Amino acid sequence: QVQLVESGGGLVQAGGSLRLSCAASGRTFSDNAMGWFRQAPGKEREFVAAISGNGGITVYADSAKGRFTISRDNAKNTAYLQMNSLTPEDTAIYYCAASDRYYMAGRDSHDYRYWGQGTQVTVLS
Repeated sequence: QVQLVESGGGLVQAGGSLRLSCAASGRTFSDNAMGWFRQAPGKEREFVAAISGNGGITVYADSAKGRFTISRDNAKNTAYLQMNSLTPEDTAIYYCAASDRYYMAGRDSHDYRYWGQGTQVTVLS
């Protein structure tokens, strides 16, 4: 069983930055793809970024490309999402997720079996 716990959310002014962390427990973290998703008020959960098991391949949503960076430190069992140039449209609950079967990064939420509880990001205009 894998458990994920997000942290690092909060309130930030437009144009500011936040770094989210996702601490993982379990034995398969280093082998599996991980992703970040978000859900804004009144909207469906959407893909943000994903990273392959060894961190060599990353994939981003168009909304995140050029502003966000996903990374992982397998020795620390932790994944990160660095968010720069934040706008109010980035306001959402951010969730990290881990796959139980895929090594490559994927955009589909169904590729991920394990999910964190979410951390709130609010960007002030």
